[in-house]
Formats: sequence, C-alpha cells, structure tokens
Amino acid sequence: MSAVKILEESSSANPLVLRLQQILTSCSRSIETGDLHKSGSSVSELVNYLDSISDAALSDTSNEESRNNAFEVLSEIHLYICQPLLDQAVVDALSFELPKAVAKFACVSGKCLEIVESIVNQFVATCSPRDLIPIFCEALDVPSGMSKAPSYYAPFLSGLSKVFLSIPRRHFEQVKEAVPVILSVLKAMTSELDDEDTDSEDLFVRAISIANSIQTVCGKLAGRLNEKLRALLGLFVLQIMSLLCMREKVSSCLTLVLQLSHFLPYCGLSYLGLLTGCDVDTIIDIVLKECTEDGDDYMSCFPYVKHGASLAVICGHMSNTVAQSAEEDLTVLKDALQSNQTKRWQAVGMLKHIFSSANLPWELKKHTINFLLWIMDGNLSEKCNDEVTDFSSYVPGLFASLQAIEMVIMYTSDAVLRRNAFDSFKKTAILVDCVREEMRRENCQRISVGHDEFLQAEKSCQSSLFWSADVLELVELILRPPKGGPPALPEDSDAVLSALNLYRFVLITESTGKTNCTGVLSKNNLHKAYNEWLLPLRTLVTGIEAENKNDYDQLVVDMVCALNPVELVLYRCIELVEEKLKQ
Repeated sequence: MSAVKILEESSSANPLVLRLQQILTSCSRSIETGDLHKSGSSVSELVNYLDSISDAALSDTSNEESRNNAFEVLSEIHLYICQPLLDQAVVDALSFELPKAVAKFACVSGKCLEIVESIVNQFVATCSPRDLIPIFCEALDVPSGMSKAPSYYAPFLSGLSKVFLSIPRRHFEQVKEAVPVILSVLKAMTSELDDEDTDSEDLFVRAISIANSIQTVCGKLAGRLNEKLRALLGLFVLQIMSLLCMREKVSSCLTLVLQLSHFLPYCGLSYLGLLTGCDVDTIIDIVLKECTEDGDDYMSCFPYVKHGASLAVICGHMSNTVAQSAEEDLTVLKDALQSNQTKRWQAVGMLKHIFSSANLPWELKKHTINFLLWIMDGNLSEKCNDEVTDFSSYVPGLFASLQAIEMVIMYTSDAVLRRNAFDSFKKTAILVDCVREEMRRENCQRISVGHDEFLQAEKSCQSSLFWSADVLELVELILRPPKGGPPALPEDSDAVLSALNLYRFVLITESTGKTNCTGVLSKNNLHKAYNEWLLPLRTLVTGIEAENKNDYDQLVVDMVCALNPVELVLYRCIELVEEKLKQ
C-alpha cells in the first residue's frame, strides 16, 4: 500500500496534525516517484515542522496545550511509520533525518519518550544496521556546549544496543565507530548533571545494555575476531566505570558497578591484572593493532580506563558483592601483592590515577587510602619472592602516587582521611628501602660470580636492573620534588631518610667497588647532589631546629627528635660528597 493511501485513511481534528499529514503526503509522493530533489526538500520541510512543534513545547513546559500538541503530532508520526505496508523506500529515506527530529520530543514528557523509543525501535526493525549505526551516532554527536537533556540520548543508546545484535559482518569495525560517541555522551552527562538526576543514571543503565549486546556478539565470534572485540568491550566497561564513580555519592554507583564487574572476567581482566596495569595494557595493545592509522586519536576516547581499572578493584574492596560479581577473592589478591614486590610497586603506581584526579569524590579517595593501608599491612619483605624486573619502568608511577597522596594530605578537609593518607605515605617509604635491599642483593650476586665476570659485567652497566642512573632519579624525586624546593619536613621525614640512606649506600658501594654504573661518582652528579639536594635540605633542617630551639611543647619536641636520624644521615652524605669532590 502506498504511503499516500495510508495518510488518506487517517483523520484528525487537530490542525497541526492535519498539516503534518499534508507534509508526509508530499514526502511520500516525491520519494515513491523517485524525485530526489523534491523528496529532499519535502523531508527538510518535515524536519523543520517537527522542530517547531517540539521547540514550542520545550520553551514553555507549563503550557499544557503545547505539550498535548507535541504528543498528538508525535503519535501521528508513530502511527505512520509503523504501518506494515509502508513502502520500504519511504522508510529508508526518512530514517536519515526523522530519528533526530523526533528525539527532541522525548524531552517533553515521559509519554513522549515512550513513543520516540517505539519509533526508533521501528527503524531498527525495518532498516539496515549498517545504515542505522552512523545515523544514530550522528544524532548522539551533539556539538560541544550544545548537549541536550538525557531523554534525548536515551532512545539512541537503546537503539544501538539492538542494532549491534543485528550486525551481519565486520562487527569490530561497526562497534568501534560507535563506542567513542557513546562514551562522549556519558562523559558530558556526568559533568553537567548532579547525583540526584535519575535520567542520567538511566543513560548508564542503557550503556550497560550496550555492553551486554557487545558481549552477545562476541559469543558469535571466534579466534582473533572474538579477542579484539572482547578487548574493546573491556576498555568500554572500564571507561564507563570511571565515569560512574565521578558522582559525589559513591554508594549510589555501586549497583551499576556491580553489573559492570561481571564483564571483567569475560574480558580477561583480573583484579591483580587491573591493579598492576598489565591487563589494561594488554587490551589497549590489542585494540591499537586494529587502529593502524588513527590509534592515538582513537584511544583519546578512553582517557579514564586506568582510573577505571583501579576503581574496579577499590569498589570490590568496598563491597564483597561487587568482588563476587567479578569472580574475585580479595584475600588472594592481598596475598599476591604482599608476596611480590614488583606487583606491589605497580599497584601503588596505578592508584595515582585515583589520588590525582580532581573529578573523583573525596569519599572514594578515602576508600582508596584504606585499601592502600590494607595491602601495605604487615611485614612486606618476609614474603617477597626473588622475581626481578626492570626497575626503571615503575619508579615514575610509584613516586607520582606518593606526590598524589601528598596532595590528598594537603587539601582534604576530612581529618580521618588526612591521618590515613599520612600513614600510607609513611608506609610507602618502605618501598625505597626495598630498592636499596634489591641493589644490595644484586651487588652481592655480581661479586659472587667471580672477578673476571664482574669486570665483564661492568663493561655494560645497562645490563644491570637496579644499578643504573634511574636510582639517582628516584632519590631526586624525594630530595628535590618536581614542584621545586626541598621536601616537606617533618611530614616527609621517613621518605627523606630512606632516600638519603639509599644515596649513601650507592655512593659508598660504587666508591668501594671502583664502579660508576649509576653515574653517582661523576663530577656533574656530585655537584648536583651537593648543591641541589643536600645543602638545601641542610638549610631546611637547621632552620626548623633553630626555630623550635626554645619550644618545649611535647609535639614540637617529638618533631625535632624525628628529624635527628635525617640530620645524622644527611651530614654523612655531605661529608662523603665533599671527599669525592676533593679527589
């Protein structure tokens, strides 16, 4: 049956509906006759007309007549598009413009939203998935600064979850094109709406439905096709998880995090792999290999996946139900971190993403500090195995975390959080001592192999994992923080003492062994340590002592006493450097 005949059988007393029928008749005739110029003009007229109706209803939400008109016009569109004998050519032509036009009506009322979703679903049922994905993505891709209400986006997110299930081929490529647009919408809604907005939460529910659809599609694939789509799903889930946690009320997001967590084992993401970053790097690499031309640009749509990786574990620590959804045992996780020094360092490095984020609530940082204290609890060195890895790769992340924790101490208004953050900061100073212990063990191993082999090893210092220039960078991060100036005392006294002990150990060992693998004995590095690290620190320490010389308050006395070990090692380091400079 022709579209014109269908319209002739429809009747309405509302003049706005009658005008709509006239425009639809014009569209149908021009499309059915193949008049491309006229059909394009008619479709544009239809879109403009619908915009005028929706704009009138949205400009004055208290105007009942405008809202009723919008509902009647939308109902007529729905009636028309759902006719079983409607020419497919008409449906296809309207699918390019009509979904975006009717989506604006979704913001008028809940009843209108239901009709819009029915219209979108009708297009999903009757049109090609290959055509609909770019159409829906274009509708979702609202220019920056012009974002709409959540109700506008909702039908398209649900539509994509259905369209993905109908993709016949090139599944990864089709999903890959849609994911950045979906995440952009969620990010915009996270930044613009508050925690009490249930419509924004509904968008996340629909995004989880999309994740379910992607998982279903993965189940139809095998081998490399399955692997790369699962990797993309993993990135998608971690990004959504991080956006969810940016809401002020952490408890309100746990229900949705629970649903997201069940995707983790399917994507090959374990809590240990997430917290060390290994599993995240794996899925990033898989996706990047499929983005040979625009890899870096494409990955820019996942700016918070490493935040999400850490947050997935923190939420599991907050709620055992969440951990169970991820098929994880936290006791096993804690034991794995405490028995492997490298993994523990990597975990601390990953947590910097939470501590340094201005978008995450303080409550979540408080839970993260508690988690850090939990994994650092007890004697860490007793269980450490003999695994050795590249020291230089995780030092920057480790100390970025220390700096981020320091920011938490400085800016939080929560006294308990500040105290716990300070405790965790002091415990991470133990890690610097662990570096010194690893260097001592490696040095003993190198000496024990024999004099000739030891000399051979010295010809290539870069073969050493710990005895390299990176260790000086580690010391500098503490004694001369990137923000400039000497470290904060007495707050950082434990870390400073550990760094000074490490520097003294390296200086003595290299001098005694007549080596210079770290570069510590070079003239430039000696001058740098003397002028930029040690003398400014001496000025700071002596200044604190002089300022509090006559103050006998117990807290002040304790503070000065805490600086005594720092002062003792500091002066020994100064003496050693002065001796070397004289030579």
